[in-house]
Amino acid sequence: MPKTHISILALKNANYSSIVDSRSVFKKVNELLKVQGKKEAFDIQIIGERPEVVIEDGLVAITVDVLSNEIDKTDLIIIPALRGDMLSAGQNNRFFVDFIIKQYKGNAEVASLCTGAFMLAFTGLLKDKKCTTHWQYANEFRFFYPDINLVDSKIVVEQNGLYSSGGSNAYWNLLLFLVEKYVNREMAILIAKYFVVNMDKVVQTPFIVFNGLKEHNDKEIRIAQEFIEQHYFEKITVDMLSEKLFLTRRTFERRFKKCTHCTVLEYLQKVRIEASKKELEVGRKSVDEIMIGVGYFDSQTFRELFKKVTGLTHLEYGQKYNKISQEVKG
Repeated sequence: MPKTHISILALKNANYSSIVDSRSVFKKVNELLKVQGKKEAFDIQIIGERPEVVIEDGLVAITVDVLSNEIDKTDLIIIPALRGDMLSAGQNNRFFVDFIIKQYKGNAEVASLCTGAFMLAFTGLLKDKKCTTHWQYANEFRFFYPDINLVDSKIVVEQNGLYSSGGSNAYWNLLLFLVEKYVNREMAILIAKYFVVNMDKVVQTPFIVFNGLKEHNDKEIRIAQEFIEQHYFEKITVDMLSEKLFLTRRTFERRFKKCTHCTVLEYLQKVRIEASKKELEVGRKSVDEIMIGVGYFDSQTFRELFKKVTGLTHLEYGQKYNKISQEVKG
């Protein structure tokens, strides 16, 4: 079996650790295979536009292994996580767009780590497909790429040979996923143990902090969003909001969904659950007090909704994050 050729892109605004960690994972796989008396699985190269790429505000200079125009064929492209302005991420690295598209059409697979999804989206390959990215950039991603199905609750998403991972260190789970695919699960477990990575994470919903999308120009909808966020503990209805803004219910709901990618009810639910999460983190109130305080009076509804939004029960969330909060304070 020939080695799988891996091209790790040295992008101009890349997160250095995601480049190094990717290289380290696949290199360690080769080392472990040699110890087992087996052939190495990967040929790993860092690919650049020029021989040296300076990143991290000038703190790090990467000497690349080969220039992208010298690569005829690769099997797997790794797009590292990105820093800075995500809108300019693609423009700053547009040199790589043709390379990525050409290799993908030649049956290469492409994996974007965390915010690297913005670069992958810029190539156009994700159109009408699904992916994930860092939850903090989810609103921004949906705004710039509305024709992509962002599944921001997931840690790892794969479709048609295009891979993506969730927030920050979630890229470790994608790297393990790729090791399992290209080698086997036993090796993925060995790598997880070596780097002390939890393989069981499949969603990033417990980590998401809801921040309603406001990067739009609809003044009335922004007023509605702000009203919900300031009065979430009160009884709020769609009719009340539409009348407040002098809009028909149908027009209001259509414009609200277009701007926020949520229905009015979904938006209200997420704001209320976010408020309850903060109370659970502090841990000074009972669950019933928190529930009533955010505007719910049916405990079953509250419990089911909390689990749906966060992926954890309110008890699990409180035990997990109140403990962390106390440790930080201590």
